[in-house]
Amino acid sequence: MLAEQQRAQPALSLPVSKRERRQRLTPWLFLFPGIGVLLAVGIYPVIYALWASVHKVDLVNLAAGTPFDGAQNYFSAFLNSLFTGAVARSLLFLAISLPLELALGMLIALYLHGTVLPRVRSVVRVVLVIPMAMTPVVVGLIGSLVFNNQFGLVNYLIGFGHMQSVDWLGNSQLAYLTTLALQVWQWTPFVTLILVASLATVPPEIEEALRLETKSWLKRLRYVQLPFLLPGITAALIFQTAYIVKLFDMVYTLTGGGPGVSTELVSIYIERNAFRAFDIGTAAAQSVILLVITIVLSNLYIRFFYVEAEA
Repeated sequence: MLAEQQRAQPALSLPVSKRERRQRLTPWLFLFPGIGVLLAVGIYPVIYALWASVHKVDLVNLAAGTPFDGAQNYFSAFLNSLFTGAVARSLLFLAISLPLELALGMLIALYLHGTVLPRVRSVVRVVLVIPMAMTPVVVGLIGSLVFNNQFGLVNYLIGFGHMQSVDWLGNSQLAYLTTLALQVWQWTPFVTLILVASLATVPPEIEEALRLETKSWLKRLRYVQLPFLLPGITAALIFQTAYIVKLFDMVYTLTGGGPGVSTELVSIYIERNAFRAFDIGTAAAQSVILLVITIVLSNLYIRFFYVEAEA
């Protein structure tokens, strides 16, 4: 009976000492810089873009205020043929470069996963990291020098075959293909490393068993390796889609969106609309549309490609 009465009495809360309070606050002090950077760089721009997309924000007439504009900015974006053309060019860029990156990345990953000497595998992995380590701005600048019409390295090598020099960046179609080639060159190693990591999760005993049954690498890929590759393929699709859709710096330093509008991807058009036409509201609505396109494509990848492998 006495024990039940003691259990029924509320427990006395002991005062928290300064040392315990300091210990509780210490983890938050270490997290605060990272949280602050995330809010300033990641969260605030998204919130501001959502706000600006439903307001009339014109840098030229800021004195007139920023009245609520509803969905007018979105209607203006959809009815703008220049914007829809830039979206079409970006989606075409994505539809060409992404399969190429996946195909080349798959071939290189399978080669590295096969019977390759350890030293050769290490050298290839180091070589693969070099394009990824270069910033897109540097890649664009190097590309503008390599493919220069007058003193570029490519035309210099073509001259050995007594062929006429090619205006790689002055022709609309060639400039688009050159931009695609640089994109594939820089980011195929990223896809390769993701797929190499996925292949490392394949149980070796299963591979050995199937290797004894058949010598066909295609059957090994389909029945053993592919289920373990699908999560990596999905991750590569999502990362590269998000990157390609917002691709700006490499194309801007390489061609500036030209000649004409042949390489003016949607991110370059939005930048010009915001900081040259000073129409922040419409540019924000276009950015939100771009974000929605990326989210929709990512969900489609997860729905149709992602499957958890069972060892």
